Amino acid sequence: MISLVGLPGSGKSTVGRQLARRLEIPFIDSDHEIEQRIGCSIREFFEREGEDSFRSIEQQVIADLCVRNASAANSLVSTMPAPQLRVVSTGGGTVLRQINRDNLRASGHVVYLRSNPDDIFKRLRHDRNRPLLQVGDPLQRLRDLYEVRDPLYREAAHFVVDTGRPSVATLVNMIMMQLELAGIMPG
Repeated sequence: MISLVGLPGSGKSTVGRQLARRLEIPFIDSDHEIEQRIGCSIREFFEREGEDSFRSIEQQVIADLCVRNASAANSLVSTMPAPQLRVVSTGGGTVLRQINRDNLRASGHVVYLRSNPDDIFKRLRHDRNRPLLQVGDPLQRLRDLYEVRDPLYREAAHFVVDTGRPSVATLVNMIMMQLELAGIMPG
């Protein structure tokens, strides 16, 4: 499993889809998995149930994704197919719980898409679907999130890729290069 972590708006879903396409493997967006489980949008759930309830569901979804990956990887029965590699994009706050960081690291390779809060703000300033950014000063909120979460993303990550200004294709190439240099993917 190749997991992408980073701030909201850092490109985890967009880059993850393209990376999975390039590798010809499945792509899973953990936020979509959560929405299927809760039967509504994350924003609605956040407003109704609060962040702590959301984080508990998120923890279970991450654990389920990691268990599915581990059980596939540990399957040694000759009639079973080889483990299925896939790309998973995680929610921006997934790393807030230690168990999620541990599960992600143990079940594959974690790539931190490191983004500057100011760059993210430029991309997201009109986005109304991100509950944590529906505040009076979303830029300051992003800066605060970065300050708290950057060390957690780094703790979870095997690789850090600075998003900066590169195109999605360039970011995918940068991730591919990291995976190849680490011997995870053939060159």
